[in-house]
Amino acid sequence: MSAEQIEWQRSSFSGGNGPNCVEVGAHDGQIVMRESDDPSIVVTTSREKLAAFILGVKAGEFDHLVKACQ
Repeated sequence: MSAEQIEWQRSSFSGGNGPNCVEVGAHDGQIVMRESDDPSIVVTTSREKLAAFILGVKAGEFDHLVKACQ
């Protein structure tokens, strides 16, 4: 997999083109994620696993992790 072949997308909540962004894309039916400040490390997961994670985020299951950083 070449990162150049992937159309990476950032959240509009990430502050634009700064270094604090998580980027996501699709490759061969899988979801790929990377951090903008270290794009050499790419994590791959399934659409189903990402969907379950997003549902957890929407339900507030991970809010305690974000609050610890504020």
